[in-house]
Amino acid sequence: QVQLVESGGGLVQPGGSLRLSCAASGSIVSAYHMGWYRQAPGKQREQVAAITSVYKTTYVDSVKGRFTISRDNAKNTVYLQMNSLKPEDTAVYYCNRAFGAWASWGQGTQVTVSS
Repeated sequence: QVQLVESGGGLVQPGGSLRLSCAASGSIVSAYHMGWYRQAPGKQREQVAAITSVYKTTYVDSVKGRFTISRDNAKNTVYLQMNSLKPEDTAVYYCNRAFGAWASWGQGTQVTVSS
C-alpha cells in the first residue's frame, strides 16, 4: 500500500515562502508522475503542480511563477517550493500520483498565509 507523508507546512505572512516535502514508500516517486494537491476550507481538492517521470512540470494558473515542484528519486521524496505566498494559498497540501490520484492519501500539511 502506498504511504505518503507530507511535512513543511506552517504559518507564514503574505509574501513569504515555504518548502513542502513528501516522503513516499518504496520507489513510487521514480515510477510515477507525482503531484501536489491542496484543499481549502469549503472547496474541492485541486491539483496545483505535477512532475512527470521525465521531469516535465505543470502548474495550475494560480500558482505559476510562484511554486516549483521537484523530485529526488533517490530519496523517494517530492518537494514543493512555494514563494510569494498569498492568503488564498491557505489550504491543506497533499501529495499523490498526478493526473489520477491513488485512493490512499497522507495526512497532509497545513499551510496558512496570514498577517
